[in-house]
Amino acid sequence: MRGAKSAKWVVGAAVVALAATACGGGGSDTKAGGSNDGVVRAWWGDPQNPLEPANTNEVQGGKVMDMIFMDLKEYDPTTGKANLAAAQSITTNDQQNFTITLKPGLKFSDGTPVTSSSFVDAWNYGALVTNKQLNSYFFADIDGYDAVHPEAANAAPTAKTMSGLKVVNDTTFTVKLKQKFSTWPDRLGYKAFAPLPKSFFTDHAGYLNKPVGDGPYEVVSYTKGSSMKLVPNPYYTGASKPKNKGVLLKVYTDSATAYADLQAGNLDVLDDIPAEDLTHVKSDMSGRYLNQPAGIIQTISFPLNQKSWNAPGMDKVRLGLSMAIDRKTITQKIFQGTRTPATDLTSPVLGASGGYDPTMAGDATTYNPTKARQLIQQGGGIPGGHMTIGYNADSGSHKQWVDAVCNSINQVLGNNKACVGAPTGTFADFRNQITKGQMTQPFRSGWQMDYPLIDDFLTPLYATSGSSNDSHYSNPQFDKLINEANAAPNPAQATSLYQQAEKLLFKDMPVIPLWYQNGEAAWSSRVSNVTENAFSYPVYTDITVNNS
Repeated sequence: MRGAKSAKWVVGAAVVALAATACGGGGSDTKAGGSNDGVVRAWWGDPQNPLEPANTNEVQGGKVMDMIFMDLKEYDPTTGKANLAAAQSITTNDQQNFTITLKPGLKFSDGTPVTSSSFVDAWNYGALVTNKQLNSYFFADIDGYDAVHPEAANAAPTAKTMSGLKVVNDTTFTVKLKQKFSTWPDRLGYKAFAPLPKSFFTDHAGYLNKPVGDGPYEVVSYTKGSSMKLVPNPYYTGASKPKNKGVLLKVYTDSATAYADLQAGNLDVLDDIPAEDLTHVKSDMSGRYLNQPAGIIQTISFPLNQKSWNAPGMDKVRLGLSMAIDRKTITQKIFQGTRTPATDLTSPVLGASGGYDPTMAGDATTYNPTKARQLIQQGGGIPGGHMTIGYNADSGSHKQWVDAVCNSINQVLGNNKACVGAPTGTFADFRNQITKGQMTQPFRSGWQMDYPLIDDFLTPLYATSGSSNDSHYSNPQFDKLINEANAAPNPAQATSLYQQAEKLLFKDMPVIPLWYQNGEAAWSSRVSNVTENAFSYPVYTDITVNNS
């Protein structure tokens, strides 16, 4: 994501002048919607898609979803525990049939009431195959999903609503799942399950232009490529009431420019620190910097929809490439300890009880040049003798680490042209290529947990037809174990079955685990109380603007 620059910016008149105009089309702050006194100015990247809850499955859109929606449950910013939010209660006698009761008096930012239908209609919309929502898979456990979202390609739905959803009254609805699923309620803090106002259905274009939610903030304005302005939602009655007058999300196409703006006082919060600045960011910002574990893993995905990468023997090549990467050196030299070499496909923040197993990968993520060469040779070699690793060039220091990964592979193979980086200009364009199945070579991928359960690191990414199965991986045995885990009577048994499924991934190697990523942020002297949650999002509601 980030491009290389000099080791350190010198904040002077020239830099200030540059920073004032270098934001990706943002212009002056006040153009985003009125005065910005008391408003937090934060770094942002344009989301891939318009901001529909069931169609947003990437980080930048997810930031906004967290700010403008309150779900049935919300995750504690410190522990990640799922607590009741919009729901007054979620009860079941059999782990398959659930009764959900809403808190009274809930409203959307347009003043209309949040009712049971707000959730039921939203979930039915998200599941219906003709609406082409990326997160439709999250509703697959509800009875009747197969009728609204048939598995066969291009098949027409035989129903428009799921039979497992029933409105009892304005504050109560019931959910019947296909099978028992003991941990299903803890999924309900994920924004795919957010409610939608009536205006979403009656004026869809108007909603997309100015999304309406029931969360702590409301959207005032959004100019793609420039900025989004949010202010406190006057109808919000939840626990996370904003301690500021709003948030201005400023779009940047280069994190180096954002870092310069932060130093120059034109930006308040930056949670995408350029790798080349990690050695001095704490001193640059006079200690206003945090670095903490988060539920994020970075990977390289293989396009298994391409015969060249899914031919017999390619599993050995994919494993060999993983063992050709010197993760320890890369994380130390490029990321200055803000990344940790991955040894499984989840995250240490889950803990052992949550499914994290530091021995899961075995030798698959251990740097072993000799074994790597043997495996790649035994599998028939890199297809065509040459590979690229695709990445988005607008943020994340991806160029640096992709070049380092390729250099490691090239050194192991004794061929300095075996692997090279392949940049795409923006995150949105990069993600569009992936979701359309247009990638023909390996590409950088990553996962920021939606909810703190092991199944979130496995099911969406590797289950057949998973909502974020970018590698197009499919293994019936994996799917069977996932289904058995979902039906397990308690979390401990479920976790054991999920881990059995995860072991298959290290046999098939649809992706290469690289490293766990910490959450980071730096902030200006204009703001205080900057923290990040377990998902690495800044807790915007808690940030205060000094002297405002």
